[in-house]
Amino acid sequence: MFDLSGKAALVTGASGGIGGAIARALHGAGAKVLLAGTKADKLATLKAALGERAFVATADLADPVAGDALVKAADEQLGQLDILVNNAGLTKDGLAMRMKDEDWAKVIEVDLTAGFRLARAALRGMMKRRWGRIIGIGSVVGSTGNPGQVNYAAAKAGMVGMTRALAAEVASRGITVNCVAPGFIATAMTKGLSAEQTERLKIAIPMERIGTPEEVAACVVFLASEESRYVTGHTLHVNGGLAMI
Repeated sequence: MFDLSGKAALVTGASGGIGGAIARALHGAGAKVLLAGTKADKLATLKAALGERAFVATADLADPVAGDALVKAADEQLGQLDILVNNAGLTKDGLAMRMKDEDWAKVIEVDLTAGFRLARAALRGMMKRRWGRIIGIGSVVGSTGNPGQVNYAAAKAGMVGMTRALAAEVASRGITVNCVAPGFIATAMTKGLSAEQTERLKIAIPMERIGTPEEVAACVVFLASEESRYVTGHTLHVNGGLAMI
């Protein structure tokens, strides 16, 4: 089950906690994986840990040409691209009344528009082969909202809408398009919380704990697999019951 041998995957934001876990899980299931991100040293370390079937491409997704370039790199290094995981993202938090236009635009550009550009480029090959998986990494705040994150919440909500529209367009070609929306996950961001903040979070989560990157990655592997072939246009929430959507 969940055998990805012979498949080729591109994971953006692979130098982060969730992105790294996704890359390791896909690689562990047998896929060739192109690790993409801006932090070349961290990508090189992950590549060395994975060994064979792991490749690296540095890219800044704020650059409008990065999407096409990454898909081209995947075709060159992996032979083709079967699985696209749009995980890269950033935050520029602030109250709406004080948010600068550039902080709004940068988050929308990287967290939403770049994912569209990558999907558009990846679809060309997937349509010809009549098989493909496009998986976006969203967030619980795309459904619930969060004070101080109007730009981030808008981008993640936009990803859900984009996923549904793309799924409807390409379903007849054997391509599925889905999202995984994590809640609070143990990454560098949550490690920066105080003990008091962490305890308040745990109280709000029915499972009474913060999730792990590996739990998010497991859902991505399922959606990338042949076993998920009848699942499309769906957002899979991984949040311990924080928001039962």
